[in-house]
Amino acid sequence: MNDQGSSGASGDGDSPKADWYPDPGGKHEQRYWDGSRWTEHVASHGTQSVDPLADSGHVPVTTMSAEKIQHQVTSKAGHDSTEVGGGTLFTEPVLVVNQKAKLIELNNEYAVYDQNGTQIGAIRQVGQSNLKKVARFVSSLDQFMTHSLQLVDMSGAVQLTVTRPKKFAKSKVHVTDAAGNQIGSIVQKNMIGKIKFSIEGPSGEIGSLNGENWRAWNFNLQDGAGVEVARITKTWEGLAKTMFTTADNYVVKIHRPLEEPLRSMVVASAVSVDLALKQDNRGFG
Repeated sequence: MNDQGSSGASGDGDSPKADWYPDPGGKHEQRYWDGSRWTEHVASHGTQSVDPLADSGHVPVTTMSAEKIQHQVTSKAGHDSTEVGGGTLFTEPVLVVNQKAKLIELNNEYAVYDQNGTQIGAIRQVGQSNLKKVARFVSSLDQFMTHSLQLVDMSGAVQLTVTRPKKFAKSKVHVTDAAGNQIGSIVQKNMIGKIKFSIEGPSGEIGSLNGENWRAWNFNLQDGAGVEVARITKTWEGLAKTMFTTADNYVVKIHRPLEEPLRSMVVASAVSVDLALKQDNRGFG
């Protein structure tokens, strides 16, 4: 566990300060870092408990071959980018976010690829108690539950956490950085017609996420000046997979380098849309 200290905590010095950080094991929302190592103290939804950190070498979740990813980008999403990315979640011009197909979804998992089909990260659900999993299995009460997803790189280091609190109508999704500091929110503005979200940073609205059809499959992302900076395309994976599994797949095309916090909000956007709009409609299929 010695080299896991850099997985979730971050700081300017050689070792981060003692504090609560996103759990590098992905089982809980937060784990306490004592200044030199991860401890057994964990917290989820405001409740603390004790759970030793196991050796978690799992960055899941490969869902498709490289050839299928490339086909998803070029043929299904219509992108033919020759721009070379930097190989990380924050430096690639195209991100492919594919959900792991399950007949019944009790724990969300996604793989994140670059445009060439190389997996560069994963998204995993955290903070799910056994009782909550049972409730998801026997009912359709997902909208009344809080859901949190962690975006991790291939070393397992937490990069962003996306949380949708329980809702009754419109969704609001909060995005936090690797240290657990909130960097912005994605806020649903309407329920009828083409769905629109505002993208909000610490100082107010910094952009928008705009549905392009009534099914809320495809979105354009605009900056605060109304200029399109990225697009999300939900790709069709065939009738059988769409009807009988929970998988939703998205391609995010980022048009140009972006400043923070807009860049992080764009990186979080596809899974935020999935969490905000699709979660409650899945049931068993």
